[in-house]
Amino acid sequence: MARVELVMPKMGESIMEATILKWRKQPGDSIELDEAVLDIATDKVDSEVPSPVAGTLVEILFQENEVVAINKAIAIIETEAGSAKASATSAVAESPAKATAQASASNGNQESASVPFVPTPGHQASSGSLRFYSPLVRTIAKEENIAQAELDALPGSGQDGRVTKKDILAYLANRSAAPQAKAQSAPAAVSAPRSMPATAGSGNVEIVEMDRMRRLIADHMVMSKHTSPHVTSFVEVDVTNMVNWRNNIKGAFKKQHGENITFTPLFIEAVARAIKDYPFINSSIDGTRILVKKDINIGMAAALPSGNLIVPVIKNADYLSLTGLTKVVNDLANRARLNQLKPDEIQGGTFTLTNVGTFGNLMGTPIINQPQVAIMALGAIRKKPAVLETEYGDVIAIRQMMFLSLSYDHRVVDGMLGGSFLRRVADYLEAFDGEQTI
Repeated sequence: MARVELVMPKMGESIMEATILKWRKQPGDSIELDEAVLDIATDKVDSEVPSPVAGTLVEILFQENEVVAINKAIAIIETEAGSAKASATSAVAESPAKATAQASASNGNQESASVPFVPTPGHQASSGSLRFYSPLVRTIAKEENIAQAELDALPGSGQDGRVTKKDILAYLANRSAAPQAKAQSAPAAVSAPRSMPATAGSGNVEIVEMDRMRRLIADHMVMSKHTSPHVTSFVEVDVTNMVNWRNNIKGAFKKQHGENITFTPLFIEAVARAIKDYPFINSSIDGTRILVKKDINIGMAAALPSGNLIVPVIKNADYLSLTGLTKVVNDLANRARLNQLKPDEIQGGTFTLTNVGTFGNLMGTPIINQPQVAIMALGAIRKKPAVLETEYGDVIAIRQMMFLSLSYDHRVVDGMLGGSFLRRVADYLEAFDGEQTI
């Protein structure tokens, strides 16, 4: 028999540790190759850790809610002789990403409920507190002179109300706006959820508790509206040439490349070109500084079977051909639906697209995906009568029309910039070359 170490995988460039949320397998259980053994959480994403070998779990080295450094052994798996090497084997970080990057940020002013953490037997709570705090959070609290009562009052977006690194940093960013004593004197008021009026009636009401991902999305959306003054502009676009081209080549494209070409890569191509013309759309804010991003990383909101949303990111979209964009878009969308995205694939976005037309909607007013400063919604494409200017005079013709809407942060993007960028995207779509080859 060979013994293989299951190690804590590296879940991202800046991630150095993770918290064990739940063991799916116990000592004595058999494990298949790539079967999920446990769930872990970082400050960015929750993930499953798959087994690198088939065998039997013989020993668990760390318990639930413990924080473990990356590349450290967390369990021992016994395999049949010769089926695996006895050396440490890393569980590859291809576990499904179960939370949205856009939902990982939290804000110190949020009025979200903190679910108290109940320590497992043998767990040592910090400073007599019943809540769990990672070593990183405790270190930040100590360096910033955050009292224990103040820390206990801080809302957490992690598992069971766990305070993450982003929670405490967001709190510190807003801490100077109110006296520290005020936060210490009324911890219950800080962590209490916003009260809602009681529902009266016959009791014919189903109460559905938000899952963790939905709570993160809710917090992220509220934080975005509190952070950015939203303005939304609209434009109507004639995409007849693009629609006709796609209809004409989709069969040949499928045969040649083995991929279905959708409208999404065509929109991404136009947006990437427009961002190069108006780079301030591709930015974020740090205090009074505007950080203009050189990389054009476009996120595309994707609906999950659970009803939640996740935003995989197409990195360096401006460097990809239309065929390359199609392959990347299809791959990310398929793996998003199967919960197989890697943590790095939902991070680093600089601009986001959301397609409300998928649901038959003509237009939408999307909420900015912080810390970005703009998001575009794509409406449904519909045949409509439109006026065309010809050399023989104006005529009315049936055209493929759609609405684009752009929500932008008015701290950085004013009406001229937002409207000009949106119009430029529309111009690129209307000037689409219907004679181009694949």
